[in-house]
Parts: sequence; C-alpha cells; structure tokens
Amino acid sequence: MKHLLTTQGLSKDDAILLLDTSAQMAATQSRENKKLPTLRGRTVVNLFYEDSTRTRISFETAAKRLSADVINFSAKGSSVSKGESLKDTALTLHAMGADAVVVRHWASGAAHQLAHAGWLDAAVLNAGDGMHQHPTQALLDAFTIRRHLVGRVGEDGRGTDTSVGADLAGLRIAIVGDVLHSRVARSNVYLLHTLGAEVTLVAPPTLVPVGVETWPCRVSYHLDETLEQWQPDAVMMLRVQRERMSGGSGAFFPSPMEYSRKFGFDARRLAVLPDHAIVMHPGPMNRGLEISAAAADHPRSVIVEQVANGVAVRMAALYLLLSGDTGSEKTSTDERNTL
Repeated sequence: MKHLLTTQGLSKDDAILLLDTSAQMAATQSRENKKLPTLRGRTVVNLFYEDSTRTRISFETAAKRLSADVINFSAKGSSVSKGESLKDTALTLHAMGADAVVVRHWASGAAHQLAHAGWLDAAVLNAGDGMHQHPTQALLDAFTIRRHLVGRVGEDGRGTDTSVGADLAGLRIAIVGDVLHSRVARSNVYLLHTLGAEVTLVAPPTLVPVGVETWPCRVSYHLDETLEQWQPDAVMMLRVQRERMSGGSGAFFPSPMEYSRKFGFDARRLAVLPDHAIVMHPGPMNRGLEISAAAADHPRSVIVEQVANGVAVRMAALYLLLSGDTGSEKTSTDERNTL
C-alpha cells in the first residue's frame, strides 16, 4: 500500500488489515504513555486547503502518537494565497524530505494528482477531496460499527477487541441526508459494501447524485419507511453542507423545518430502531436540522467515540503506509512487540 486515496477498489483484505491494525493502535491508547516509537525520524505534512478541526487535529495527534515529526500547512496565510500552485507546493515539500503528505483539498481528484504526478516521493493520504472521497472517515466509521455490532471490547475476558479479523457481513447501514455533496457517503458506500454490509442511502431526490444507480447500494426517499421496514443496525446521519450548495439550501429543499421533519433524526425515529442499533454522524453536526440534541446525546449515539476511533485509524494508516507493511509482508518483531 503506497497511498490511501479512496475506498473504491480497496480490497477486502487491505480493509480488514487496516481495521485490525486500528484495533491494535486503539489498545495502546488506554495506556498512560500513549506514544509509540514506530515512526521516529519520519516527517508527516498536513497539507490543508480547506478549513478543518477534527480531521486535522486527528491526523496531527495520530502522527505525534507514532513519534513522527509533524508539519502543519494551511492554505490561509501561506504562499497559496499569493498564487502558488499545488505542483510548486508539492515540489517544496519534496525538497524538505516529507515522508507522508496528508492532503485535504476543495478540488475532487487533487489527492490523486498529488500522488501520481511525480512531484514528490512520499505516501499520500487523502483527508478529503471536494465531493469525492474521504477514506479515513469511512474506515473509522467501519471500525466503530465493527466494534459495536460484531464484537465488543472485553467480551473475551482479556480486554481485547473480539471483532478482530471480522467483516461486516449481514449488517444493514442507513446513510441519511445530503448524499449529493458528501464525500463521506461515497467513501462509506464502497467500503461497507466491500466488507459485506448492505447500505441504503436515504435523501430527498434533490440531494441524490446523478449516477447513484451504479453505486453498490439501495436508494430510498422515505426515512420513516426505511427505518420501520428495513430495520437498520446503524443509522449514519450526514451534515447538510450549505457551503457547497450553489444558490443556498433553498435550491435543494423548501425550508430547514421541512427537511428536519422529513429527514431529521430524533428520539421518535430512534425508538423505531432495534435495541442494538447505533446512531452515527461524521461531524460537525447541525443540531436541530439533520439530528436532534436528544438523538445526538443518546446513550446509543457513538458520535464522540467516532472521534476517538479516528485517531487509532489514522495511526494505523500512517503506520502501514510508512512501515511498508502491505499485508503480505510482516512487521519486524520489535514493531509488533511495541504494539
């Protein structure tokens, strides 16, 4: 695995390897000393052309927990504001000896171009490119689903994750909301399908992308019907991305109140779900629009846990990319003992 750019085309073996390695990383984060020496001497650059809080801090924390040197680059206040191109920025990072570049960009395909244009010799991790892909978000979502619905930590009496090695076969996941503008939805559809889960997208017709019929999922325009008849094991709410809506949100639905009434998740809809079902959201949330405060703060909500799991998943991704372990190769004895 040289780069992590998309979940589309990611093999099942590689996906499970990433989830299993994430479980190992998560186990180390309950210790008093959370740092590992695995990437000591390596340099990770966070190259962010879009505003971000959770993802940038999560990647920075993950790299530092692995003892890597971290450089944070924000387009605001940099030479990008003076007209510097992505190519010239990449050449600068190459000259500085970056080992991995975590990139978030407003343009779909920017991460792929950075990885394959020959501008730098470094692992590239896509932290979100336009409305295209966000692979580590999908991985942390799958990791969270697997821990809750396939195996629970501590069930074997030793405090270990009993879901290790498992896929998500037989689980039903509903992804609800602004699918049109969501890279999270696209990434999750392909990854969850690869892992064996059934996925249904639920959204108003105006927020469903053209060509969705080619995606490995079902589409529904009725949330209540999906919850009552399909009985999903997990409901993943998506943020209404007003900043990506040309013409404003009014061009996609009549009013926030009507959207919330038809597609918002609240305590009433939560009560319809099976007792084991969980509620998810990639964040940031629009409380009162796509999800109510009662649902977001409910004991069956795993939204805060998703944030914590994001650090472990990104530690795993950085480790696998920079250690050269592709699944067919084994890590050294010292590295395995460190984990």
